[in-house]
Amino acid sequence: MALHITGDTAADDLLTNNPLALLVGMLLDQQVPMETAFAGPLKIEQRTGATDAAAIADMDPDAFLEAFRQTPAVHRFPGSMATRVQTLCRTLVDEWGGGADALWTDGDPDGPEVLRRLKKLPGFGEQKAKIFLALLGKQYGFTGAGWREASAPYGEDGSYRSVADIVSPESLSKVREHKKAMKAAAKS
Repeated sequence: MALHITGDTAADDLLTNNPLALLVGMLLDQQVPMETAFAGPLKIEQRTGATDAAAIADMDPDAFLEAFRQTPAVHRFPGSMATRVQTLCRTLVDEWGGGADALWTDGDPDGPEVLRRLKKLPGFGEQKAKIFLALLGKQYGFTGAGWREASAPYGEDGSYRSVADIVSPESLSKVREHKKAMKAAAKS
């Protein structure tokens, strides 16, 4: 399946073909537009040459931070997010053999197990883990039993709640409308 999250063909191709890029994009998806977050892995690759967890984890932290700071910045908070990405990559190397996809493939896990694994990652709380699980199920071919229920409400078929639902410019608009309505409801 080809992902269409960023509107940039090269960034979307990287997300489609590199599970680490997709996981890092999800990690970066906070306090920036979704397209910016998910375009981040391509900027990281272009600036560092690193495409795998071990290479990123082992990079000099100052050099990695500099790659985050280059214009346009990978994230609006380059210092904290560069550290988070390296920490995530170190966790993947130490606990998952360096493969991001091991989170949803090792041992043929079901949806609740993948959710548990995601929630143990640095930078992944309950909501982010559920959204990522929904993204795996809706667009990345994950078919583990119970993934929709474990990712609720983001796994709901036909919803437009999160990045898991973005497959076109039209669906991006619907997700933005939903997020805007949720923020307005939270304020009142």
